[in-house]
Amino acid sequence: MFLDAGQPDDERMAEMLQAFLPWVRGKLLEDRYIGWLASEGSEIVGGAGLWLMEFPPHFLQIGPVRGYLLNFYTAPDFRGRGLAKVLLKKVVEEARRRGCEVLTLHASESGRPIYEKNGFKQTNEMMLRFDDRAMDSIH
Repeated sequence: MFLDAGQPDDERMAEMLQAFLPWVRGKLLEDRYIGWLASEGSEIVGGAGLWLMEFPPHFLQIGPVRGYLLNFYTAPDFRGRGLAKVLLKKVVEEARRRGCEVLTLHASESGRPIYEKNGFKQTNEMMLRFDDRAMDSIH
């Protein structure tokens, strides 16, 4: 998924994978992460995840849980067949069942049209990364 999105297969990728596995195992045990896999025969061809994040009461949602969509992926040979839409529908249904009033995600360029077609709107979220460039820009 990350390689297809243009991320290099480097030391940083290895560090991320090593850190992700214990995180996702913990969230699975807490029932705070739900994952779906799509297969054709014995081959995994797609997947999706829903992280049920603790979130403070907010004017968009009063409840304490916000859904965050992640790990959406369809293998290149299986794109354009509606698999992403099926996975998205399952995730949205589960999020609703669990009381989420808001779903968020960070979409790739190729994924953005699928989400927009299904009612997701771009927001004004901003990000500051704590690296040397960010610190030099703070006055």
